[in-house]
Formats: sequence, structure tokens, C-alpha cells
Amino acid sequence: MDADLVQMQKKLADYQNALFKEGILDSQYLELHELQDESNPEFVVEVVYLFLADSEKLLDDLSGDLIGAPRIKNACIEFQKFCQEKNIRGCLRYLQQMKQEFDLVKSKLKALFALEQNVVAAGGLIPKMQPIDLID
Repeated sequence: MDADLVQMQKKLADYQNALFKEGILDSQYLELHELQDESNPEFVVEVVYLFLADSEKLLDDLSGDLIGAPRIKNACIEFQKFCQEKNIRGCLRYLQQMKQEFDLVKSKLKALFALEQNVVAAGGLIPKMQPIDLID
């Protein structure tokens, strides 16, 4: 076997392992690879690009709807930019950031709603929110 090919395979394996360790890939990626064969050697790439294209559309829709969640909206905008540039590393980085921002927003909103429920359960009214000046 060609030494250059062996080196490329090692580099690929090392990179895949790093992506698993970073949480970018998971067992579903392995399952997807099991479906690929000689008759369709580009299966995984095609599925991933379909996923990215569908995700881009979904994120476009989400970023338009998430006016009240600017951190997620900003991550969606950056994700879209990297997808348009076909920068997979950038896409994956901002996809992870979107998930983190979503989880943060979700937990913060749950806490907010719990506080509101406590106020109402105690017989109070939820105070009207006042706009604040945002520091740039």
C-alpha cells in the first residue's frame, strides 16, 4: 500500500476521532456510514449536504421568527454565512453555538415562566415589562 495513502487514512481516522471527542459526530454518523457502499460511494456526503441545506432553510425561518431571542438569531445568521461559504467547520461551530444558545434561552424562559406562575399562584399580577436601554 502506498505510504501517502496510509498517511492520509491515518489523518482521516485521527480527524474523525477528534470530531467524535468534540461532540461534532455521534453514533448516527456511524450508522449513516454503514448505509454507504460501492454502488453509492457519495451517500454520506449527499445526506449531510441535504441536512445542511434543510437546516439552512429552517434556520432562515427561525432567525426571522426569533426576534425576541437575539443571541440565537445572531448564531443563526453566522451559521447561514458559513453555510453559504461552504465552510463546514464554521457551520459546525455555529450549529453547536445555536444549540447552546437555544438551551440557555430555553432554561432561562422556563425559569421566567416558573417565576410568573409563582406570582400568579400567590394572587399577584405579572408586572408589565419595561423596555431597557441595551449596552452595545
